[in-house]
Amino acid sequence: MKFQYYPDTDSLYIDLADRAGSETREIAPGVNLDFDAKGQLVGIDIDHASRVVNLAKLEAESFPASTVFSNG
Repeated sequence: MKFQYYPDTDSLYIDLADRAGSETREIAPGVNLDFDAKGQLVGIDIDHASRVVNLAKLEAESFPASTVFSNG
């Protein structure tokens, strides 16, 4: 899982899988879910993210340490 913040557009993309999205569904104003060709969720896009989520803090609970500290 990767979190990518784009300050120029104030958008946050949460990449959940290493597969390309083929369909996007808006589930709330400015919140879109990306699905692959098989209908599996692959990403979450949040427009105007600083208005929707707290970008100053990121917490992880019950995550394996090897994945939390990966640069890959």
